[in-house]
Amino acid sequence: RSASACGFRRPVLHPIHCDPSQPRLPLVPGHQIVGVVQKTGSDLTQFQVGDRVGVPWLGETCGRCRFCTSGQENLCENGIFTGYTRDGGFAQFATAVSQFCFPLPDDFPGVQAAPLLCAGLIGYRAYRFAEEAAVLGLYGFGSAAHILCQVAVHQGRKIFAFTRPGDEETQAFARTLGATWAGGSDQMPPEPLDAAIIFAPVGGLVPQALRACRPGGQVICAGIHMSTIPAFPYDILWGERSIRSVANLTRTDGEQFLPLAPQVPVHTQVTTYPLAQANEALEDLRRLDDAVRTLDAVLKDHPRSGDALINRALLLDKLNSKSAAYEAYQSFLAVAPPGFETQVMYARMRAGALEVDRFLK
Repeated sequence: RSASACGFRRPVLHPIHCDPSQPRLPLVPGHQIVGVVQKTGSDLTQFQVGDRVGVPWLGETCGRCRFCTSGQENLCENGIFTGYTRDGGFAQFATAVSQFCFPLPDDFPGVQAAPLLCAGLIGYRAYRFAEEAAVLGLYGFGSAAHILCQVAVHQGRKIFAFTRPGDEETQAFARTLGATWAGGSDQMPPEPLDAAIIFAPVGGLVPQALRACRPGGQVICAGIHMSTIPAFPYDILWGERSIRSVANLTRTDGEQFLPLAPQVPVHTQVTTYPLAQANEALEDLRRLDDAVRTLDAVLKDHPRSGDALINRALLLDKLNSKSAAYEAYQSFLAVAPPGFETQVMYARMRAGALEVDRFLK
């Protein structure tokens, strides 16, 4: 398949710079591929040359393990992942297993479709677990949440968006996408939630979301990582409330979500680079990531450093790691000493400006 667009997010740096023991090396990264079929196997009937397809993170499963045979292929013990254990889409051409590819409409732009193959699909899988929730809370309003909000509103759900406290710009952005209410994560919603999806990697949001849910409500943790979940009283879980996590995706998720997205239509916010500048894109991301690591080292010795905390939050925003930025802003706001009023105001305005700018693009 020839690749016309390929998205990536901060996790793509993990196999390249941080963990060479897991992926196959050398490796072509890129795990959100949009392309056109150029050649097929002799026995392939699902796609033809010229068809437009999407290749997601889940590249192949064994089809034999206990998870594959029980409808949980996303947990396959021998799963192969695009751009991690199989070459990805930062190339003119890529190979893929047809059974794990999805057809895409010709009139849906590639740069809009690519983010749907990761943030969109993970968000949608979490959304499926929310079942028929009429009132849905989204904690952390970043890449996945802003996609999911558009889908849920399109389907007539009532969305309550939770951002970092005081982030009025992002709350306003959520309302432009159809959220009924938007407020800080330290607030209770105007009415009890049927379900809550947590995208921010902040463990403290779990008990907060439980308190916001009605009896029988669900709290769904949709991130790859999360800080330690603090102890909480049993009475906020009692009443048949439940907590669960989400991992990877299944083909069923894609078969349901990808035809739906253009009908909404879902608009995603992206920064584009030509393929010839793929290394520059990764380097831009890596430099920001290294800067975050340096600030982390400073904060280890000086955990209440206002300068380090606010700079770390701003860098995470530049990395487009909105969930991680949420946690960083929370840490800064909790300890910001006198004299940092300007930095607080600038951080809020900058975060809002970046969010609105991507939306307008």
